[in-house]
Amino acid sequence: MTNEQYHSLIPPYHDAMELILTRLEMLNHKVYDCEDLQPIHSITSRIKEKDSIEKKLEKQNMPASVRNAKTTLKDIAGVRVICFFERDIRQLSECLKKQSDLVIIREKDYITTPKPNGYRSYHLIVGVPIYYMDGMEYYPVEIQFRTISMDFWAAMEHRICYKSQPFNEIEMRNAFLQYSEILEKMEKSFEAYSENCS
Repeated sequence: MTNEQYHSLIPPYHDAMELILTRLEMLNHKVYDCEDLQPIHSITSRIKEKDSIEKKLEKQNMPASVRNAKTTLKDIAGVRVICFFERDIRQLSECLKKQSDLVIIREKDYITTPKPNGYRSYHLIVGVPIYYMDGMEYYPVEIQFRTISMDFWAAMEHRICYKSQPFNEIEMRNAFLQYSEILEKMEKSFEAYSENCS
C-alpha cells in the first residue's frame, strides 16, 4: 500500500469516528437525569497507522492492499471510552445500540466473561453511515468501553507483560488475574457508594 493509497483510504473512517465522538459527547450529557452525573471520564481516539494496517493484514496472510483493508479490518477507526462504573458502560452502549442508523457489526463482552488473564472491557463495532453526493456507505468504528480500573489494569498489563522482563510468566499471569479481581471488587464498592450519594 502506497502512502497515497493510505491517505485516500482514511478520510471516511476519520469522518465515521468523528460522528461517533460527537454522539458520545451528546450522550454524556443525556444518559442520566442529573446534569452533574456524567458517565464518561475520558475519551481517546485513533486512526490506525499505515504500518499497523499492513502488519495486521500480513498476520492474516493477506496482501496489504486498500481493498483487503476495507473488507477485512474493522478497527481502522478506534475509540476508547473510559467510564466511572460498569453501569455507565451498559447505559452508554445500550443508548448507542438503539440509534437506528447505526449497524451493529460485532459485540464482545469481556466484562461478563473476562479473558483468562483477567482482561475486562466491552467492545462494540458499529457501522456508521457516511454520505456522498451519489450515495452512502457504512464504515466500521471499534468502540472499547472500560472503567477507570479496567483501563488501569490493561495499561499496566501491557507495560509489564509485553516487554521482556525477568519474571516467571505463569506467576505474572496469576498475579494479574488476582489484581483484576481486586480492582473489580474495589470498583463495585465505589459504585455502591456512588448509588448511595445520588
